Amino acid sequence: MRVTVTVNGTTETHDVETRMLLVHYLREVRGLTGTNIGCDTTSCGACTVLLDGESVKSCTLLAVQADGGEITTIEGMAAPDGTLHPIQQAFHEHHGLQCGFCTPGMVMAVASLLKEHPDPTEAEVREGLEGNLCRCTGYHNIVQAVLAAAHSGELVP
Repeated sequence: MRVTVTVNGTTETHDVETRMLLVHYLREVRGLTGTNIGCDTTSCGACTVLLDGESVKSCTLLAVQADGGEITTIEGMAAPDGTLHPIQQAFHEHHGLQCGFCTPGMVMAVASLLKEHPDPTEAEVREGLEGNLCRCTGYHNIVQAVLAAAHSGELVP
C-alpha cells in the first residue's frame, strides 16, 4: 500500500506492506533509528513518537494508519543547528538518563504530556509517564527534568 507521511517536516511517499509497523517504517524505510524497539507490546514506551501532536507507541501502530499524518521523532526535536530542544536539555542538565535506551521515547512522551499539561505537578508527571519504562534511573531525575523543562519556555515541537 502506498503511504504518504510527513516525518520531522519532510514528506515522502513509499510503498509498504500493510502489516508493517510504524516503528519499522521509521527505522527501516525512513532511516530514523532513534525510535527504539523495546517490547513490541506497548509496555515499555521506547518506541514513542508524536503522530499529529499526540504521543503514540509506534510498535503497535501500522504505518498505513499514519498515512497522511505528521510524525515527530526524537531526530526532529533538536534545532537544525543541533541545539537541543528544552526537554532534551533538561534531561541532560538533570541527569534524566543513564543508558539512554528509553530516553527517545521518554522525551517524546514528555513533549505530549507538557502540551496537555504545561505546568504539571510531580504527581501529574509520574502519572503521565507511567507508560514509559526506565530500568536505570529510578525516575526521580526524569521527573525533575520534566518539571524543569515545563518552566523553560516553548516546548511543543
